[in-house]
Amino acid sequence: MPEKGAVDDTTVPLLARGGSKTARLWTYVRDDRPFDGGAPPAAFFKFSRDRQMIHPNNHLTGWQGILQSDVYGGYNDLYLSDRSPGPVRSALCWSHARRKFFELADIAGNVRDGKPAHDISPIALEAVKRIDAIFDIEREINGKDAGTRLAARQERSRPLVEGLRSWLIGERGKLSKHNGVAKAIDYFTTPKHGRWAAFTAFLDDGRICLTNNAADRAIRGIALGRKSWLFAGSERGGDRAAFMYTLIVTATMNDVDPQA
Repeated sequence: MPEKGAVDDTTVPLLARGGSKTARLWTYVRDDRPFDGGAPPAAFFKFSRDRQMIHPNNHLTGWQGILQSDVYGGYNDLYLSDRSPGPVRSALCWSHARRKFFELADIAGNVRDGKPAHDISPIALEAVKRIDAIFDIEREINGKDAGTRLAARQERSRPLVEGLRSWLIGERGKLSKHNGVAKAIDYFTTPKHGRWAAFTAFLDDGRICLTNNAADRAIRGIALGRKSWLFAGSERGGDRAAFMYTLIVTATMNDVDPQA
């Protein structure tokens, strides 16, 4: 892994006695193109029988850097101060946080589900608008060097982020803990494990992306593949699949035809 990487995982059926069990394919991605980095993009896949935190711990043994991810607790050991060779720095994904608000403000989705179009959360809708304004800035600076990205974020994004947090905390105080919007706000702003600091890490480092989409794109082919094959026949088969996905996805990221 490089100084900055992204991680994600997805389910894979594994043949077992009496049926199948849910195994995992993990992907670790280097993609420096958003900040005009010089290293070629690459994706590395690993297979495991389950989703226990021991797997990312083992996969990243000896590595220290910035890890872009969702809030899955299985990565938490990587952030410990006494970890050797040192703690990994967490950078969390705004797409995951936005999605929780979007689902509560999705007018078209309500219509598809037979619900009234007006039956949406105005707080969630406002949250989506505020988050989208931050995404708009990111689209403008995508592919520019880290220094340019950092300057734009300090000048333009930071005030929006700080305003968003203040507004969310104010709205959260009016809601019960069981409210869906309250849960979306808690996902974003909870102090647990320094989550807000990890969401806002991009403001102080032009290399960090706003989302974990690089890793999400890398595993997209697995989700499509599950419609074409039934399961991994064994752990050895799962390892072989991880090896093949490493070659195929890395080739594709570098505009190389893997079939050729």
